[in-house]
Amino acid sequence: MAFTIPSSCRLAALALTVAAISSPAFAQQAESSGEVRRVDTVQGKIVIKHNAIPDLKLPAMSLAYHVQPILIIEIKPGDKVTFTAQRENDRYVIVKISK
Repeated sequence: MAFTIPSSCRLAALALTVAAISSPAFAQQAESSGEVRRVDTVQGKIVIKHNAIPDLKLPAMSLAYHVQPILIIEIKPGDKVTFTAQRENDRYVIVKISK
């Protein structure tokens, strides 16, 4: 006895597969605040001491974030900042920051 899948089920499965393949992966993103510890505009990195960020599964810590250098030109150690960060693959990137 042969088992066949109804064509309507095959079409639904195909549609879900195409949607999964063609949809871009959305990065996890969260807003937080903290105190700047170090700024490196040459390497595009900033170290911020912050409270836990549950949306990114980060405990309270000091963490080095990647950032576009233009975003941190006027920021210096000791500044209190609010920032939006996201996880991109295996690193954390600040996409928005302000004093």
